[in-house]
Amino acid sequence: MIDANILVVDDNKSVLSALEILLQFEYKSVKTLFNPNQLSSFPKLEEIDIVLLDMNFSAGVNTGNEGLFWLNEIKKKSPNTSVILMTAYGAVDLAVSALKQGAADFILKPWNNERLMATVKSAYELRKSKLEINKLKKKETHLKQVINEGKNLIIGNSKALNSVLNLVKKVAKTDVNVLITGENGTGKELIARELHRLSARKDEVFIGVDMGSIAENLFESELFGHLKGSFTDAKEDRVGKFEAAHQGSLFLDEMGNLSLQMQAKLLSAIQNKSIVRVGSNKSISVDIRLICATNCNLEQMVADGLFREDLLYRINTIHIEVPPLREREGDILVLADFFLKRFGGKYDKPSLKINSAAQEKLMTYTWPGNIRELQHTMERAVILSEGDVIKPSDFLLHPKPHNELGNSALTLDDMEQQMIAKALEQNEGNHSAAAEQLGISRQTLYNKLKKNQS
Repeated sequence: MIDANILVVDDNKSVLSALEILLQFEYKSVKTLFNPNQLSSFPKLEEIDIVLLDMNFSAGVNTGNEGLFWLNEIKKKSPNTSVILMTAYGAVDLAVSALKQGAADFILKPWNNERLMATVKSAYELRKSKLEINKLKKKETHLKQVINEGKNLIIGNSKALNSVLNLVKKVAKTDVNVLITGENGTGKELIARELHRLSARKDEVFIGVDMGSIAENLFESELFGHLKGSFTDAKEDRVGKFEAAHQGSLFLDEMGNLSLQMQAKLLSAIQNKSIVRVGSNKSISVDIRLICATNCNLEQMVADGLFREDLLYRINTIHIEVPPLREREGDILVLADFFLKRFGGKYDKPSLKINSAAQEKLMTYTWPGNIRELQHTMERAVILSEGDVIKPSDFLLHPKPHNELGNSALTLDDMEQQMIAKALEQNEGNHSAAAEQLGISRQTLYNKLKKNQS
């Protein structure tokens, strides 16, 4: 027996009895109504899976308008209930009108029992499908909320930060492409998430991609997806990041690390607002809000022939520069206190305080690694602290002077960091030129910079 609730509405008691007898051996519950007006007060109508509804109730009337009226009333209260309309006065235009207004099917009286049972079974499957779709939509909405929540923590009230946030509020209302620049660790992704949170796409997904970590041979697969069998390891169809971000926001970080070939493929997708999966020739339209970020000077890279000028124009409709921590006067201690509470709770040290000398040490340090370095510094301090007070000695800060390569107390890692910093300074932040001066690849330089910030 099928676990379904059926309601039959007809002013002919013989029809009600016949359908009740026919259906009761197949379905869990079969109820009947003689007067359609009772539908207005019918309890828990949304729990009815199928309604078999007559189309004419008044004597001498056979237009079907009454049935269409009650069809709409049922749909208002229970949109997912499948409604099958019944009439002895069939006409093609009436059937078409009924289906357009949401009926699952249309049955002529007198009916064929087998055909009626098949129609009811199909209507029940339709009802189940609608409920499953609604369930999946609710689950998707919940997952989007979980993914997006708790990641928009922008801490601070400095003039420099508020200036950025004011620009973010203005830009978020639009769908223009945004380029976010700033040093490593300044919180570029947080700014991107804030753009998404304040936009009309806030209820959709935010997809972030570290472009510097994608191998060139996997670039198209990662961003555009692939079909099963399109290359050796393609064991199943895969949706790329562009398609996954459809109707949401796509955040492409570390844009300065793309090769010219990768840039060309990316430009094509942005221009055409469509992608083609690897192994396919079918174009798939994508609707995304594009946000890019880099710590590189892209204009200098364009001048050096390392970045496409047309791609820069595409991603740079609005430019947002995130200030380094040393320029956010007053935010250092606010952020330090925020991380202190977070890690104090994590490591069961909720009573920790930072004494004045330690605060002074935090304030006078230049924070080359910005917020990320402050976060790691505070976590180490909480772990190493003894008692309820964090002292200056609990902060393991390592200023990196550029002119002390001869200092015998330096470790090999310290010397390497100083050489990289000096090369970047001499080349005005141009990573490609600095890498060439150091005799390493740009990717190796990038990896070493990320290692030094961790």
